[in-house]
Amino acid sequence: MISLEHFDCVADIFRYQSEKNGSNIAQIFEGRTTTYSELNNYANQVANGLLDKNCVSGTRIGFLGKNSDYYFEILAGASKANVVIAGVNWRLAGPEIEYVINNAQAEILFVGAEFYEVIEQLLPNLSFVRQVIAVDGNHTDWEEYTSWRNHQDVQDPKIRINHNDDVVQLYTSGTTGHPKGVQLTNGNYLDVLDQAANGGWGDWNEGEASIVAMPVFHVAGVNVGVIGLAQGLKNVILKDVDPVVILDLLEKYRIKYAFFVPAVILFLNSIPGVRDRDFSNLEMLLYGASPISEDVLLTAKDIFKCDFCQVYGLTETCGAGTILEPNDHDPALGKLRSCGKVAPTAELKIVDSSGDTLGPNEVGEITYRSKSVMKGYWQNSEATEKSISSGWFSTGDAGYLDEEGYLYIHDRIKDMIVSGGENVYPAEVENALFDHPAIGDVAVIGVPDEKWGEAVKAVVVLKPGFTGSEEEIIAHSRTKIAGYKIPKSVDFVEVLPRNPTGKLLKRELRKPYWEGKDRQIN
Repeated sequence: MISLEHFDCVADIFRYQSEKNGSNIAQIFEGRTTTYSELNNYANQVANGLLDKNCVSGTRIGFLGKNSDYYFEILAGASKANVVIAGVNWRLAGPEIEYVINNAQAEILFVGAEFYEVIEQLLPNLSFVRQVIAVDGNHTDWEEYTSWRNHQDVQDPKIRINHNDDVVQLYTSGTTGHPKGVQLTNGNYLDVLDQAANGGWGDWNEGEASIVAMPVFHVAGVNVGVIGLAQGLKNVILKDVDPVVILDLLEKYRIKYAFFVPAVILFLNSIPGVRDRDFSNLEMLLYGASPISEDVLLTAKDIFKCDFCQVYGLTETCGAGTILEPNDHDPALGKLRSCGKVAPTAELKIVDSSGDTLGPNEVGEITYRSKSVMKGYWQNSEATEKSISSGWFSTGDAGYLDEEGYLYIHDRIKDMIVSGGENVYPAEVENALFDHPAIGDVAVIGVPDEKWGEAVKAVVVLKPGFTGSEEEIIAHSRTKIAGYKIPKSVDFVEVLPRNPTGKLLKRELRKPYWEGKDRQIN
């Protein structure tokens, strides 16, 4: 259970748990264990190391690496130094990684071994980076993380921290194709902890095991780790999503709490012998970040035989939003296609294009207000002002509330595609495809996909006299953008549908693929 009265900032999590549960295990990663006392000391050392490198309050540091216990040590240390950790999506292509690191103005960069070569190539173009630290060691030029950490003072620096001070910066793609830095504050995280404790989904028991499987560049990965540590759990951290390894860890450590995106749940359901595994200690499986089909959900309920809980939120809301509680997962209630209800400490309303509030079952834009709403987009006041008004965040999603206050996502106002929990913006993919010499016009849409929820499809008009194949165009895109953004299929048409002003009618393109679907984002 979270003792919120003991927390005035994220850094207090580690102080409090060190005093209360110092000898208990905080983290397990590939057989390496860390107690809460050790984690707090490591946090102090990281904080002092950052301060020694002249990182002042608000300085950004970058983390490019797969999941590990070291990420949460660095996050904890940064929080104590009032320094902001910016997670970099390692699935991005090199130019995209370069953009994020430069946009964040990261001065110290922590890099996992898988990405040493990428950063070696990009380093001359990283304008603000003063030092690179090799998280996994074994680099000839960069200081090794644990050696650097262990040389620092173990005393708590006790920097004064305010609720409005940023603590984590995560990147979400923008409709222009450039990722935007979401500024999440200490106050945002205190509100998320409050919602977890009082929202019917995250009041967990200390000493129990939780699995951290989602990537830490994603709000879900960060949140599961931080909430677990705040509640004194034993966080079992998975380096990368591997369904077989997940099943092994669920059994080995008798995991009680887990969060997976629906695509992972689908993979788990499909593993041979999954029904012969022992999940008897699993109490709650949270899911979110993209839609889930009713069939996948009911199959998982039958396999894991635990409570299920859906969380609908965005990076900009620090992952908070609405909750479909375990009791709502009875198919007889007819709520499985809902995202649940808003937390008691938050507000949600549906508005029309004029900003007026709509009534039950009227479709409009979903807007959300709570203390978990981001401070803003880093170095992008224009985008911030467009997204937040009087504390209300405009999600860009369209939906409606039923008479009981349950939220249903109906469609997207923005054209964003959610594929396997990752956000893909068509404009970015289209820009990459337009570089192909044979493409005269192109539109990118999301189409139904059983594994990923949505798959990226390119609809292409070839230039007169030019030829091009699906394979060739997909191969071209691999050189430009991250793998999860690459079109899974390409259709060729004579002309794209446009209105008299020339605006592309993507709804017309999507319509044939979504015929008979209850949710166009399903």
